[in-house]
Order: sequence, then C-alpha cells, then structure tokens
Amino acid sequence: MSDLTHFDEHGRAHMVDVGDKDTTHRVAVTSGLIRMQPETLRMILEGGHKKGDVLGVARIAGIMAAKRTSDLVPLCHPLFLTRVAIDFEPDEEESLVRCTARVETRGQTGVEMEALCATQVALLTIYDMCKAVDRGMVIDQVRLEEKSGGKSGTWKRE
Repeated sequence: MSDLTHFDEHGRAHMVDVGDKDTTHRVAVTSGLIRMQPETLRMILEGGHKKGDVLGVARIAGIMAAKRTSDLVPLCHPLFLTRVAIDFEPDEEESLVRCTARVETRGQTGVEMEALCATQVALLTIYDMCKAVDRGMVIDQVRLEEKSGGKSGTWKRE
C-alpha cells in the first residue's frame, strides 16, 4: 500500500497532505478522441446541428469540468487553475474528433486529474449533443500526454 498515496498505513483512503510541498508551476496535457459516422462529423463541421455549435459547447463543458474536478473525484484537492485550454482536431479521413486539454496552476499538487476530466467531459458533450443522430459513437484513448512541475518533474508520453 505504501506506493499508493491515497491510502494510509492501515489501507484507509485519505486525502494526501500537500501542505509541505513547494508551490510550482504545474502543467498537464491530456488527449482523447471520439469516433463517429462520417455524416455526424460533417454535420458538426458544417454547423448543421440544430443544437448549435457542438465543438464550442464541448469546449466550455471541458473548461467547466476542469474547474469542478474536486467535486467529482473524491480525493482530489480543489485547485486554483490559472489556465484551461481545450482544442479540437477533426479528422475527416478517420471520421473522428481529437480533443486536447491543457491545464495549468501554480500550486502544491498537479493538475493531471483536471486535464483528464476536461478531456472526458468535452468528449461526452460531443456524444450528448450528437447521440440523436449517431448512438454508435465511441470515446477512446483518453490519456495523459505530459505533465510538468512538482517534485517528480517532467513526464512525457513517448
């Protein structure tokens, strides 16, 4: 249990004490994608969805999700985020939309969970807005791409 920081010496879940950690600039970048029918992607890109700007709404949802992560994930610390950026990259050849979230703070704990939450909720919002025309969409490959700051330093996916 000693490697799992969210458990005490008795195996009980607890919130990690970050009070003695240094305040540093912390960044996390995550990505994920949603696969869909070509007609669904065309509708999104042409702005033909009757609910409006799908990617614009999904961007706002991702930002809001990053800000509310500690309300959703029980042992996450509430953080003062200094930046949340959500970007989408449609791929018409593969019939998917890639989402990238970048979250930053100056604090005592990292922002990986906030970035992962932002990516997931942005993709879920695309699904929610388009499910009436394409229930077969698949959210896939949500993952941490890189993180920096804090005692563990920088990590990047190869």
